[in-house]
Amino acid sequence: MSAWLPDIMGWDRAGPALAMIFVAGYLIGSIPFGLLVTRVFGLGDVRKIGSGNIGTTNVLRTGSKKAAALTLLLDGGKGAVAVLIAMSMYGMLAAQVAALGAFLGHLYPVWLRFKGGKGVATFLGVILALHWPAGLLACATWLVTAFVLRMSSLAALVAAALVPVWLWVTAAEPVIWLAVCLGALIFIKHSANIARIISRTEPKIGKS
Repeated sequence: MSAWLPDIMGWDRAGPALAMIFVAGYLIGSIPFGLLVTRVFGLGDVRKIGSGNIGTTNVLRTGSKKAAALTLLLDGGKGAVAVLIAMSMYGMLAAQVAALGAFLGHLYPVWLRFKGGKGVATFLGVILALHWPAGLLACATWLVTAFVLRMSSLAALVAAALVPVWLWVTAAEPVIWLAVCLGALIFIKHSANIARIISRTEPKIGKS
């Protein structure tokens, strides 16, 4: 259990250090890769396409699978990078704070007037970095659900809901509460998708 406890300069000075780590994580997470990738690929402003979201699913609506794949890797990677840097320098508590910062940065980037993505790729990235066995199970959950039911949003919701279970199964209990909080935000960001899933009007993968 000691490996999960903070080791940042002692508890008495942990607060300011954690605040700085949160801000650094937020700035990393707020990089709008979906917007940048579509512009580099000459696909225009992704915010004016489909749902207007800057995430992978909406980038795919541009018709470029390469741009969507790159967005997925970069959005997941920025979350993982923020976590791994904090973990290597200060320990697991700092890593979780960086994970929260990176996730919120993706959802609410200051550069885009706090209108970001829905956080799925970044969520998977931070979970992989925090505890890779649970992260791999989460990615597998998304892939299987997406393959069977052909709905990206439903796959994201199922994966987010099961991450706390995977963390418990793989003995990473201290991360569960963070996963619950991030998962709840994913459900909130997918509220419109949930309504369409219930009404059976949610578009399936490969269809407009």
